[in-house]
Amino acid sequence: MSFQPQQNLTHPRIFVEWKIPEYDKHERTRAWYVGASIVGIALVAYALFTSNFLFAIILIIGAIVIVLNDGREPDMIDFAITTEGVIVGRKFYNFNELKDFSIVYKPREGVKNLYFEFNNPIKHRLSIPLLDMNPLPIRDFLLKYLSEDLERTDEPTSEMIGRVFKI
Repeated sequence: MSFQPQQNLTHPRIFVEWKIPEYDKHERTRAWYVGASIVGIALVAYALFTSNFLFAIILIIGAIVIVLNDGREPDMIDFAITTEGVIVGRKFYNFNELKDFSIVYKPREGVKNLYFEFNNPIKHRLSIPLLDMNPLPIRDFLLKYLSEDLERTDEPTSEMIGRVFKI
């Protein structure tokens, strides 16, 4: 977690790099599982009552995925900001593919994220947890290559809902 530029033969000059979790791992209590089970069973019953079998199948598959993933820890993947773009795991995104970036840093609320929006509106935004990284040098470096979205002052609603409901 250093801000010293490093030379890597396979990628452009790396400004900063750190490891990020593959996905957010939520600590769920027994009460969460009881509540989620009640809501899930009610939604499946509604789907069956209205003959919406596809919705019922999607709910069941979603529940299975949540239960199976809850038992494992997320893999840690490499993230780096370079002089030509960003590296997430094995994927490289050139700055030309990115529209802008924003940093939402509210430690009291548990939100410390770096966001990248793509030029392609079909691609979903890239959300990178800052963890213990200092956002100021990262912001200063990124301003050389991308514009900053100053209108984003809070985390996206979809991420806030996911964090609050632990999904």
